[in-house]
Amino acid sequence: MRSILSTALTRLGRFELPLLVLPGLAALGLWGFVALAEEMLEGDTGDADRRLLLRLRNPQDISDPLGPAWLEEMMRDVTAFGGTGPLAFITAACCLYLLLRRRRRTAVFVFLAIAGGQLMSSLLKAGFERPRPDLVPHGMTVYTASFPSGHAMMTAIVYLTLAALLARSESRARLKAFLLLLAVSVTLLVGVSRVYLGVHWPSDVLGGWMIGSAWAAGCWSLAVLLQRQGRIEGDVERASPTGAQP
Repeated sequence: MRSILSTALTRLGRFELPLLVLPGLAALGLWGFVALAEEMLEGDTGDADRRLLLRLRNPQDISDPLGPAWLEEMMRDVTAFGGTGPLAFITAACCLYLLLRRRRRTAVFVFLAIAGGQLMSSLLKAGFERPRPDLVPHGMTVYTASFPSGHAMMTAIVYLTLAALLARSESRARLKAFLLLLAVSVTLLVGVSRVYLGVHWPSDVLGGWMIGSAWAAGCWSLAVLLQRQGRIEGDVERASPTGAQP
């Protein structure tokens, strides 16, 4: 009896838990984004945005970010991880890898998930049309509207989606955790760099994190469902006894 119960719980954790948890996380992120957007439109985030932005600047010269020159240069390097070019390259490389692994439907799913996220980011920016911060000089050139942060949103979508995909292809729990922690760390660092460089208000970045994480969680839960239905290639846990991938 105990063995049967243990087996049932293992199967539940392996196959059902993602479908229970991930949609909830997606809904939570979407709710948080909508609530933040309402606060932003009403001007309630303005004071906090200004205070946080100025805390990252030299009080004697707000054109100078806190820290040595190498830190500012490093932040420019970090923010590049969320740029359109690097993200497009990483996405293309991942899709090519999946095609070479003969996981064509998974490659199409990844492409559509990330392309859909990029389209949503552009539509949200055009819809809100929030001006960029003018409180401090920008540390780099910007072209689009401010809310939500495209860098914060797209790093969450790309890195979390790809990390989840790779984690489902890995049988060891420590490596699964490492992949997800790495994706979260890059997402957080890119968002912080946007505020440090003065190109986004903190609420822009927070909004990008929320809606990007919601999109990634939604895509992840959909991928799990499609894998269980056999519509896209399965993960390592569904591999054949010989270790061959479907």
